[in-house]
Amino acid sequence: MKNTYIKTKKNNEKGYHPICEIDDAYDALMDFGLLALNTGDAYTDDEPLERAFLLITGTAQMTWGDNDVTVSRKNCFDENPYVLHVPQSISVTIAGGEGGCEFSVHRTKNDTDFRPRLFHPSECTSENRGEGTMNETSTRIVRTVFDKTNAPYSNLVLGEVVGYPGKWSSYPPHFHRQPEIYHYRTLPENGYGYCDLGNEVLKVQNSDTVVISKGQIHPHVTAPGYALWYLWVIRHLDDEPYITPTFVEEHAWVMDKKASFWPYST
Repeated sequence: MKNTYIKTKKNNEKGYHPICEIDDAYDALMDFGLLALNTGDAYTDDEPLERAFLLITGTAQMTWGDNDVTVSRKNCFDENPYVLHVPQSISVTIAGGEGGCEFSVHRTKNDTDFRPRLFHPSECTSENRGEGTMNETSTRIVRTVFDKTNAPYSNLVLGEVVGYPGKWSSYPPHFHRQPEIYHYRTLPENGYGYCDLGNEVLKVQNSDTVVISKGQIHPHVTAPGYALWYLWVIRHLDDEPYITPTFVEEHAWVMDKKASFWPYST
């Protein structure tokens, strides 16, 4: 397996840019790439795969079957996403609206036929995970677009996290057998954070990508002064779908709302 850390050079090129692929050495079992379009540019995807197109920012016209819908998102930090989720039999065309747009593109093998669905921002489950525990040092926004509860036919789980300045996310340390991809954005863009992959610590910056292999532990921390958004997508295993993570036992105690931390109150 290749190194799991992928540096994504930020540039002004438009079109689709693959970052990892289903059968490559990263072993993520899914395609992941970024689609950037200028106003009026169009991109068509008719790959024979399950696909999800998540709007990161901008305005676009999305067409599939008899549907033609305009979607818009000011930024990925303050607003929930639009996500178009389609089976292998559906062709999708995305055209850049005023000011252009950027999408993340997710594909994986899935022979199941299901009804295409455009998830609206209001349908995205958003929670302040970690709130009320750990002296608020791990409070973050967790957005889940779809998982087994609302898309049991899918081979993917898709969502976002927004990490507050100086706080942890994906914490306590946890792991799962299913592979996962994280793609990062920072606010401001010169920000950074750290991703802990087992005993390896990676500095992650704007537009970086990390492929988390099966069973790797992966907590995060955001540098003070910056916000860290990351998109996360998990690939179910055929014999073991993702439901919940397993927390590292020695650190799980910190989730207890009654846990006491130094400096201890008297």
